[in-house]
Amino acid sequence: MVTSKKIFLILFYALSVFIGTITTSCGAYSFSGASVPDSIKTVKVNPFDNKARYVNTQLASRLTNQVTQKITNQTRLSPTNGDNAHYEISGYISDYSVTTSGISNQQAVNNRLTVGVHISLNNHLAGKTEEYDVSRSFEFSANTSLQTAEAALLDEIIRGLTDDIFNRIFSNW
Repeated sequence: MVTSKKIFLILFYALSVFIGTITTSCGAYSFSGASVPDSIKTVKVNPFDNKARYVNTQLASRLTNQVTQKITNQTRLSPTNGDNAHYEISGYISDYSVTTSGISNQQAVNNRLTVGVHISLNNHLAGKTEEYDVSRSFEFSANTSLQTAEAALLDEIIRGLTDDIFNRIFSNW
């Protein structure tokens, strides 16, 4: 008769073998969810430009800093400002627009701020460039001015876009 302790030990052993196989056979796997080939050691994140019709003066620099920090904290890549980086990330804010998202009694009740970013990932070792577009929308009351909404939403905007950019580059989402 098989006891629960034996079942636990068998499952634990099987899981250990499975995890060991993944981590040794696939050098690009990481528990953070980031997938980086073993040959890639350095990354350069260029300052993001702001090419949207409406410019939030804080967004580009804060987004650049947050993306750099997330890559440094969640991958083994070393940041560099030199021209010899294995990965080079560039980007620009392509959209920053407000639309009405909710109407009641023929009056706007909700607005939607949409922020889009275009990203280029240049893999200098492979001689290949990949392009990505990410976009996030944020709802706010139509009774709130854009400046007030921006102040309230800026941290959420930065966090959301940073996660989306990181996932598109390193997790293939």
